[in-house]
Parts: sequence; C-alpha cells; structure tokens
Amino acid sequence: MINNVVLVGRLCTEPELRQTPNGVSVCTFRLAVQRSYAPRGGERQTDFLSIVVWRNQAEFVHNYFHKGNMIGVVGHIETRNYTDRNNQQRYAFEIIAENVSFVEGKSSASSGGDFGGGNSFAGNAGPASYAPPVSSQPAPAPAGNAAPQQPASNFSSGDFGDFQEIESDEDLPF
Repeated sequence: MINNVVLVGRLCTEPELRQTPNGVSVCTFRLAVQRSYAPRGGERQTDFLSIVVWRNQAEFVHNYFHKGNMIGVVGHIETRNYTDRNNQQRYAFEIIAENVSFVEGKSSASSGGDFGGGNSFAGNAGPASYAPPVSSQPAPAPAGNAAPQQPASNFSSGDFGDFQEIESDEDLPF
C-alpha cells in the first residue's frame, strides 16, 4: 500500500510546539493548499489541512516557520477517532510530516510573494519559475574535421510554424 503526501502551501497559523509527557517535541499547524483545478466559471478552492511534526523537525518548524510562509511538506496521512467534550465520537485525519522545507526565499516570504527564488522544495524551483539555462556565449568551434555544432534550441519562443494539425485520427497508433 502507498500512503504518501506531498504538499506546497502557506501556513495559516503560527506553529504550536508542545512536549509529550516523555519530553518528545510535537508541533502542529494548519496549511492552506490550493486545489489544482477550478470549477467551470469559478475560482480555485483552498483546503486547510492539519499537519503534525515530531521531534527535531518539530523544533525546526517552530523556530523558523511563521504564519504566511510558503512551505513544502512530505509525509503521510493518519486517521484517528476520539471522543469530544460533548461525549460525541469524532473522526479526524492529519498529515504526519516527515520532511518540511522552505519553498520561497526570505524576501518573498516577507512580502507574501508566490514561488520566488531562493530556497526550493526538493531541489526544484517550482513550475512557475522554471526556465532552462540559456547561454549568451556562441558555441565553441568544432575541432578538426568534426561537423559544425548547431546552436542549442530555445523552445521558449513558442514558434509553432513547424507543426501542422492532423485532420483525421485514423492513422494514429492509439
């Protein structure tokens, strides 16, 4: 069975750090995560998820993350049943974070920006800021009798001149 969760969102509250009776640190916070789709004619909805972090990660989150920061969370889902103060049975699910990372740089965090540069989640800068490196230097001259190298293609121009629309799908292999 697979139970993996990967989230990127903004902290809704200041992380709350507590200690268990055995002295183990546990930190809880809520994370606002936008859904990847929007209903027709509507806006994207946001889910507010409960996150739990244990031990050294809990202390790290409490010390360095604050309300409004965009963060990345990798973990798994756990469910639990409990009885509330009115003696009603309740059912809850929480994301147990195994890794929590900064997603934006300090300047973006303080201004509430979206996917700025700086530190990134899982070593990737996020889809909004990705651009392949482009060199302004000419390609080196070929050595000996080697064929001249073609300059690297730059697909960011979005030129569709080399493509044509297929009128019929009869010849498609799928």
